[in-house]
Amino acid sequence: MPTRREILKFAALLAAPPETRLLLGGDVMLARIIGHTAREKHDPALPFRDLAPVMSAADIAFLNLESLFCDQGKPSEAGMVFKAEPEMIAGLKAAGIDVVSTANNHARDRGGYGIEYNLRWLAQNGILAAGTGETAAKAHEGVTLVRRGVRFGFLAYAQDQTNGNYKDHDDRICDMEIPQLQRDIAAMKARADVIVVSMHAGLEYWTKVHPIQTKFAKAAIDAGAKVVAGHHPHVVQPWERYGGGVIFYSLGNLVFDQYDRKQTREGLLAEVVFSGTEIRDIRTLPVEMESGITRLRKSPLDSEASPSRP
Repeated sequence: MPTRREILKFAALLAAPPETRLLLGGDVMLARIIGHTAREKHDPALPFRDLAPVMSAADIAFLNLESLFCDQGKPSEAGMVFKAEPEMIAGLKAAGIDVVSTANNHARDRGGYGIEYNLRWLAQNGILAAGTGETAAKAHEGVTLVRRGVRFGFLAYAQDQTNGNYKDHDDRICDMEIPQLQRDIAAMKARADVIVVSMHAGLEYWTKVHPIQTKFAKAAIDAGAKVVAGHHPHVVQPWERYGGGVIFYSLGNLVFDQYDRKQTREGLLAEVVFSGTEIRDIRTLPVEMESGITRLRKSPLDSEASPSRP
């Protein structure tokens, strides 16, 4: 017969809110050396092989897709205009990626057709895309999914959508405008219990947080978001607890071929553990990139007992 203490402990466990693990990654670029190496090895999932067990074990896995998928044109072997070959989606599927941000400075690298194809291809492969849409309204709606009875909503925004190649503006890509962010979060609250905002912003290769990032990220938390996931600088920047939420200013690269400097070869996976709708724990897991493959670094997880500061 169980003791009274054991019965009370079991009852407390049954009454506890469900636990959900959210795993966040930074910039993913599947062209140039990354794509070339995967084709050479006849393995389109090669960049994620080492990451797959960790990422697929999360309840929700998220990253920023820096190179959109497109079925037109030759593979991108060099340069700053990216195109991921459609078969490279095998890596995202192997890693169990649930949601990607498509709002970034490379969102228009394949023009309007590229935006549309990328959204279709992701949807056909069961991956949600936040930050772009078939229409402006769809883009600003964001996306939602449910885990253990908790509704998670994702919104994504880019500081720059042109990559220096366009003078006009495509309203199917969400720009970093705080009034619009506030409206989007207000609307999302009707559909989600926890809101995650993706922020593609800051200065490339700067480890220091730019005021643009701080202002936008804190505005997101103030408006009701629980998590802000930043990327674009291609290097890791600090993270902090703020107003009941958490801000990762830049998670750095996750899959990228910037091997010329140590800081761009290293990134972070950020794990946010929710108890119901509240953050229970925060951990970071370092990764390193080389020769078209990303591997977990052999170092212990950092936890929120020692968060870095911007």
